[in-house]
Amino acid sequence: MNDILPIVLSILAALVVIGGLIPVLLKTRRNITRYPGTRDANDPEIRSGGSTAVADRDGTIGAAAPEGADLEGLDTTTVPDTAAGLETIPVETPLPVAGRLARLRERLARSNNVLGKGLLALLSSDRIDESVWDEVEETLLLADLGTEPTMQLVDALRERVKVLGTRTPEHVKTMLREELIKLVDPTMDRSLNVQRHADKPAVMMVVGVNGVGKTTTVGKLARVLVAEDKDVLLGAADTFRAAAAEQLATWGQRVGVPTVKSDIDGADPASVAYEAVKAGIEQEVDVVMIDTAGRLQNKVGLMDELGKVKRVVEKLAEVDEVLLVLDATTGQNGLNQARVFSEVVNITGIVLTKLDGTAKGGIVVAIQKTLGVPVKLIGLGEGADDLAPFDTEGFVDALLN
Repeated sequence: MNDILPIVLSILAALVVIGGLIPVLLKTRRNITRYPGTRDANDPEIRSGGSTAVADRDGTIGAAAPEGADLEGLDTTTVPDTAAGLETIPVETPLPVAGRLARLRERLARSNNVLGKGLLALLSSDRIDESVWDEVEETLLLADLGTEPTMQLVDALRERVKVLGTRTPEHVKTMLREELIKLVDPTMDRSLNVQRHADKPAVMMVVGVNGVGKTTTVGKLARVLVAEDKDVLLGAADTFRAAAAEQLATWGQRVGVPTVKSDIDGADPASVAYEAVKAGIEQEVDVVMIDTAGRLQNKVGLMDELGKVKRVVEKLAEVDEVLLVLDATTGQNGLNQARVFSEVVNITGIVLTKLDGTAKGGIVVAIQKTLGVPVKLIGLGEGADDLAPFDTEGFVDALLN
């Protein structure tokens, strides 16, 4: 019996040690970075053990640390799309771009827009006098078209009605369509700058005030890019809003896209953005998308922070695209936001969300005239695929149908 007791005690001690190691092993397993999907032949092998954890526990990051970035206590990790032993979100297959665009056109055409339908009714009147032109002008202004574009369109319509001499619905619709297309401006380049460079990914920043659906837009746009066979990595630089990083990571998991985020509340946004780009370079992805905090445009300190994020990122790679997300229902207030953001970062494109029956289509023209920047994407709902490239003729046709 005395011979067996030491053996039993040794076995119990071994079980206790193994039991203590299991949580550590599982935690390490959760931090293993795996890039989802098929990688290119020249892509480096992703190392295990959290190799893309981008800052040591002491807060340092070596010689590559960006000047001016606050790395104190930063613990930034890449969230993989799957993890052993954990419940995972199934990877979804986004709709093709053409299918999304067609569906959005149909929804806009069914919306209760006052711009196209109101103008068609006025211009098809038996008698068009000054009172009718006053109503046309009022309709355009109420549709958030803006004063200068309104006068431009009214003058063009006056001239064409005078020359046309007839006002059948077919002729009026053709005339109005042509003038609206000119005003929306089909010559603007609405393509997204998401082509990978020779040795670095394309970098996109998404900015905007609180409540416009910015993080959701980043997630939806990631789906758009995945549908176009792009390798995407997300950077959760909105470190101020509670659960913003988790929300973005969930969007990424839905389409198999990794997210670089900090485990520390209130971490320096510039550092998180920097590490996202660094991870994107190491993993040779096509596009790095950085979600920024929803800054109030009248808070100078917060706007300065946004400028800092852009400057820090540019220490590693050029920022190819800066998309400003605007709520289309805010009208002229959205224009004021756009002006301030354009002074802080070089806005390259606009994303208009909530462009449905509650919004007024004229805001598209007003924003483009104000900034000289094209509307590149529109959203018409809360669905995962309710975001599509802006198409000038498709937008005008939807307004008039």
